[in-house]
Amino acid sequence: MIKVLVTCEESQAVTIAFRKLGYEAYSCDIQPCSGGHPEWHIQGDAIEEAYTGNYDLMIGHPPCTFISRAGARWMYPTAGNVCLERLKKAMEAKEFFMKLYNAPIPFVAIENPTPLKIVGLPKHSQAIQPYQFGHPYSKRTLLWLRGGLPELKHTNIVDDYVPYLPSNTGGKKKGQKYHYTSISQKDSSKTFHGIAEAMAKQWGNYVSRYIRHEIYPDAPPPIRSLFDGV
Repeated sequence: MIKVLVTCEESQAVTIAFRKLGYEAYSCDIQPCSGGHPEWHIQGDAIEEAYTGNYDLMIGHPPCTFISRAGARWMYPTAGNVCLERLKKAMEAKEFFMKLYNAPIPFVAIENPTPLKIVGLPKHSQAIQPYQFGHPYSKRTLLWLRGGLPELKHTNIVDDYVPYLPSNTGGKKKGQKYHYTSISQKDSSKTFHGIAEAMAKQWGNYVSRYIRHEIYPDAPPPIRSLFDGV
C-alpha cells in the first residue's frame, strides 16, 4: 500500500479522499485538524515530516499569503515600489515552498495560486479550476508536479460558474458575477472535494501502478527504494 503525505492541510479534504480509496494517507499541519480524523493527522512541522523518507506521494499546500499575485497591491504599495518587509516574507515562503517541492519523496504535487513574478517560483506544470471538477466556481489553482506525476484530467466540467473569491483588482466594480457567501481565509484555502477526489483516484492509481511496475516494465525499481536503503 502506498503512503501519502498531505502537508499544510488541517481540513483533511485530500487526506480523506485518499483514505476512502484505501490508501494510507496522513495530513500534516502545525494546527490541529478540523476534518474529524485526528488519528490520520500529524500535528507538527511539515518540512520535517516530508524529509523522513517514509512516503511514496506527497501533495503539498504551502502557505501562499505572501507569494500569491492576489497580494500584489501590498507588495507594490505605490507604482514601481516594492515593500521590502513583504518581499522578505515572500522569499521565506518561497524557501518553504521549494523545500517541500524538493523533499525526498518519489512523487510530489505542490498546489498554490498564481504567484507574483518577483518571487521567482519555477514554472508550474498545470493550471486547474473548480468548474473542471464539478463545482460552479472559478478559482485558478496551479500545480507543480514532480517525479513524472501526470496532470489531472478534468472529471466534470460545469459551464455556468462564478468567481469563488472577490478580486483585488476592481473586477467587482466592472459588473463581474460573484459568489457572495462570506468565506474565511481558512475556508478559502480548502481543496474542493471534486479536485481532492480526482487527486486520490488519478494519482493514487498512477503511483500504485508504478510501484507495482505496471506502467514502465523496463524501468528501474521505483525511486522509493533509494530512501528505503534498498
